[in-house]
Amino acid sequence: MQIPFVDLSREATLLKDEIKEEIELVLKSGNFINGPKVKLFEEKFAEFCGVEHAISVGNGSDGLTFILKSLNIGKGDTVVCPANSFIASAWSIIAAGATPIFCDVNDDLQLNIKNLSDIILTSTKAVMGVHLTGKLCDVEEISKFCVKNNLFFIEDAAQAIGAANPEGLKSGSFGVAASFSLHPLKNLSVYGDGGIITTNDFEIAKKVTLLRNHGLENRDKSKIWGFNSRLDEIQAAIGLIKLKYIDKWTDRYIEIAKLYSEKITENVSKPQTKPGYKDVYHNYIIKVPTISREKIMNELSKVGIETKIHYPIPLHLQECANSLGYKEGDIPNTELFAKSMISLPIFPLLKNVEVDYVIENLNFIVNSLSF
Repeated sequence: MQIPFVDLSREATLLKDEIKEEIELVLKSGNFINGPKVKLFEEKFAEFCGVEHAISVGNGSDGLTFILKSLNIGKGDTVVCPANSFIASAWSIIAAGATPIFCDVNDDLQLNIKNLSDIILTSTKAVMGVHLTGKLCDVEEISKFCVKNNLFFIEDAAQAIGAANPEGLKSGSFGVAASFSLHPLKNLSVYGDGGIITTNDFEIAKKVTLLRNHGLENRDKSKIWGFNSRLDEIQAAIGLIKLKYIDKWTDRYIEIAKLYSEKITENVSKPQTKPGYKDVYHNYIIKVPTISREKIMNELSKVGIETKIHYPIPLHLQECANSLGYKEGDIPNTELFAKSMISLPIFPLLKNVEVDYVIENLNFIVNSLSF
């Protein structure tokens, strides 16, 4: 049996007829940029997240940069973000003209709040919490820390649409603003690049709306220097279709994660969900002994199971970050986890027989090793 890490063609096949119909309507309308589908998608997305404003952009990375720029964060400023994240988290800070300060993470791969006090500088203007793997970072404690230290709390919610706390408040509603990715690999995606910003702050919404479209107030007048980063009408139409399925798909992510957590051997470390919280499992990550990871992944590959690592090179050790002055050993948990994590296949149309195959083979391989 061949088990891909993700198979986007299954979803495309399921939605093919709906998508064809919507694309045809867009083509007939002649509206391809900032049309009615974009506006409706933004309204529906804001409603889903429980916020006042949602502003679509070309990708989630631009969304983070635009949030920073809307807060006048730039040259001479620093922004904290976890070292265990995708490069876009740090890139967005660089793109805004500021400098990232990298923070370590807890066992749950989320930003270590205790580390914040040790690393913030007088130049620090914001903390970027990353809801990695679809799990909320410690939004309550980070919010308190930011209020106490006069910092902005920004959510990198790229992987976490629908993640919620015990009160039912969702990702994208905790910080001053948040950015979601709509990349094809995300839990809610379009068929190309896309992103969307959420906020309850009217001034931020107004500023990022200008930033995404050349700073234009109207066709002829630019108020500020901006960018060209807009969600296409066709992609918004696809996003509207998928929003109808997001709750059902999220339930399936959670169902698969539950099967993994219940049936995978205790000889590996499995993700835990805090009581009352809703994790949406963009990735299901196990941790194994560093010395055994390559062996386990190779053996899984031999039986047709594709796995990934999120992420093998921490942000502070990337070549592009050399000028920031970090060295190996500076951020210990992140560095350890980078050598011990394995991401297992998880997507809504993964079949139970495939899930069972992953569990059976992983358990056999792991339990055959001597730790």
